[in-house]
Amino acid sequence: MNITIEAPAGSAEAVKAPPLRPQNKQLAILAILVLVAIPLPLILPAAQGAVAVRILIFLLMAVGWNIMSGFGGMFSFGHAAYFGLGAYTSAYLLVKHNVSPWIGMLAGMAVAAAVAVVIGYFSFRYKLQGAYFALATFAFAEMLRLIVTSSAFANKSIGFSVPLIQDSSLWLIQFPADSPAYFWVALALAGAAVAISIVFLHSRAGRYVTAIRDDELAAASLGAPVLRHKLLTVALSAAITAVAGAFYTQYYLFVNPDLGFGSAISIQAIVPVVIGGIGTVWGPVVGAIIIGSLTDVTATLLRTPPEFLSFLQGRSGLDVVLYAVLVILIVRLLPKGIVGTLAARRRR
Repeated sequence: MNITIEAPAGSAEAVKAPPLRPQNKQLAILAILVLVAIPLPLILPAAQGAVAVRILIFLLMAVGWNIMSGFGGMFSFGHAAYFGLGAYTSAYLLVKHNVSPWIGMLAGMAVAAAVAVVIGYFSFRYKLQGAYFALATFAFAEMLRLIVTSSAFANKSIGFSVPLIQDSSLWLIQFPADSPAYFWVALALAGAAVAISIVFLHSRAGRYVTAIRDDELAAASLGAPVLRHKLLTVALSAAITAVAGAFYTQYYLFVNPDLGFGSAISIQAIVPVVIGGIGTVWGPVVGAIIIGSLTDVTATLLRTPPEFLSFLQGRSGLDVVLYAVLVILIVRLLPKGIVGTLAARRRR
């Protein structure tokens, strides 16, 4: 994108400004996408508006996972831990102490980031990599689920129900069920998360992180502070995922151990990025839109299937089957994901 500046009087030629830096282009595209999305809840039916909010929650989770596992190369199968910490911290502070979900969200981000740093430190200290690191994150998420299930402090398996209020309140992030405000709040959070991922990727720290991902030994030999930047990456990833958990609780007004820390949450964070493109800025966006829409299509199909598919009515698990088929096809035909493959072909 080139910008032409008018030449001063008496000059024969126009002067061309230098092209925008990649991050500025991406931020400009993000701003356009957000502006285009703002009127969507005013156009879509209420049911589709709920799907749009769910897509934005998927997007928040996907962006968080992509920062650690895409940009950082540290594959996590336990992001439910950070989602659940964000959800439970926010819900506990609101239900027990009447603290605003915004403050609870910030507290959840801090708790999730601190826990991620502790997990990351010991994992990196003992050289856990690849499948071993992924299993460690999964085990920690399951451990948290079991602890919360048996903890009276976290209301055991009952979880927390957010108390309803009579009026709308931005401070409490609570509006009528069909209000477009939920979409706008989720859009602002998701837009901020994507913007943070863009800035981080193109920052000095981001360049260190991608260099460490590509060749940790070479990066360390050149003086890159490997441990510090790995811990920074996992903390940022966990904090963004915690935002998704806090907003999820406020939108659905309920959280329990399975909804907060279940392995399905980790899958929902991973699948959109795999489909869209791991390690790309726009991969989580594309993947979240596909997965969110697919979830709605499968739910509709199971509720009111056509006559030749009547045997599917009332059954569950079709969305998981479709996820699996879609992931297999993407990995087989587009190994870098949709965005990654398109970008690679454009560079040729």
